Amino acid sequence: MTQRSSSARRGNPDARMPLAEHLREFRKRVVLAAAGIAVGMVAGWYLYTPVFEALQQPVLEAAERADALVTVNFSGIATALDMQLKMSLVLGIVVSAPWWLYQLWAFVAPGLHQREKRYTFAFLGAAVPLFFGGVAFGWWVFPRAIAILTGFTPEGAANFLDAQLFMTFAMRLILAFGLAFVFPVVMVALTWTGLVRGRTWMRGWRWAIFLIFLAAAILTPTPDAITMLFMAGPMVLLYFSAVGVCLLRDRRRPREVETFV
Repeated sequence: MTQRSSSARRGNPDARMPLAEHLREFRKRVVLAAAGIAVGMVAGWYLYTPVFEALQQPVLEAAERADALVTVNFSGIATALDMQLKMSLVLGIVVSAPWWLYQLWAFVAPGLHQREKRYTFAFLGAAVPLFFGGVAFGWWVFPRAIAILTGFTPEGAANFLDAQLFMTFAMRLILAFGLAFVFPVVMVALTWTGLVRGRTWMRGWRWAIFLIFLAAAILTPTPDAITMLFMAGPMVLLYFSAVGVCLLRDRRRPREVETFV
């Protein structure tokens, strides 16, 4: 390793890691994150049955309320296996969240001053609860979305929910909420490293709200506006909370620079 890259590793703010070093570091963090998710998939495999039963419960309740046939249907011979593998992957991402979030921070950390690297615990202390909070919020939204959507089934008709589509809907919705809730922490991390100023986030608030609603429309697997608002509302609140923290960082930065001079 060159002296220049070594000084960047020690947290020298004037040194910059070469592009090749950035790419090696990125590849290393991706491999480590993927390994953690693979281990999480093993746990997800064993969690599949209780999680599937919990996700199926709103369907059973909808059938009971409407006194109609509403059920999850496995349409192919390998559908059950394929669905369990996909669901194990998503559960692996959820279970291993503290690990891959740490890898994300570790990729950013070389650009920080040595004393700023202590914020690793602050980043994880905010990102991990927010991710699991988003997952929990998505879990809360899911049965309500099922109740709304199955409520449109005409009286006397049956509603056979394709198992693949049903589980894709559930996992995508829950995971989307988790990732959406983490984004404000990423905003703060980018400001802490000096890549984006707080006032830049503030100036772009109109575009941010537009993109939040666009992302909510894309990430939510249902076409209804209610589910989109369930996601977009908390994201807007978290965005402006993160902007406030970033603006405070902008105010502190000149004083911190003076201490290093």
